Amino acid sequence: MTRLIELSHIIEDGMITYTGLPGPVIGDHMSREASRDHYSAGTTFQIGKIEMVANTGTYIDAPFHRYANGSDLSQLEITSVANLEGVVIDVGEAARAIKPEAFNGLNVKDKAVLIHTGWSRHWGADRYFDGHPYLTRESAECLKAAGAVLVGIDSLNIDDNLDGTRPAHTVLLGAGIPIVEHLCNLDALPGAGFKFFAVPAPIKGLGSFPVRAFAIFY
Repeated sequence: MTRLIELSHIIEDGMITYTGLPGPVIGDHMSREASRDHYSAGTTFQIGKIEMVANTGTYIDAPFHRYANGSDLSQLEITSVANLEGVVIDVGEAARAIKPEAFNGLNVKDKAVLIHTGWSRHWGADRYFDGHPYLTRESAECLKAAGAVLVGIDSLNIDDNLDGTRPAHTVLLGAGIPIVEHLCNLDALPGAGFKFFAVPAPIKGLGSFPVRAFAIFY
């Protein structure tokens, strides 16, 4: 039987994804009541409006997020964000810094590597923003060298948010490897044998945007 697993957080009005960034403002451009003047009796529509920063909810980073000359969302090949062979690497929360040893003996070539830390259970609480797990530069270099084609994490940031050099973003996006942050439900996936999807709208001039991330397996 085919199973589909939701891997994205719900985006809601006012929610905070990252400290210092504003939450989305979600409302009506045209309300159902106002639409009565435009359609036949008994026919109404809602035309919604959202104002938000691109880094909201579960989102993908394209190389342009880090590099001015990198590919933006409109230039990402759909094959780089959809129908990818996936592997889950369960690192737990024992240590903040995820080191290369976590990937020893694992085949990640041509795969979407999803790093399961369990941190998503803090989503919506102040704890989510403090002391989150992250990849070291050496781990990012390891995944790059091993041939990973996408890297995702169920944490606040793939980098230590106290490190302004952002080494994991620098290494992975510099190699053209998209990053997906703020994943959830990774514990519902098998370790391998699934396909991963994290498809953004193809927006020109943006390097990050929310995705409906999900996995499919049989």
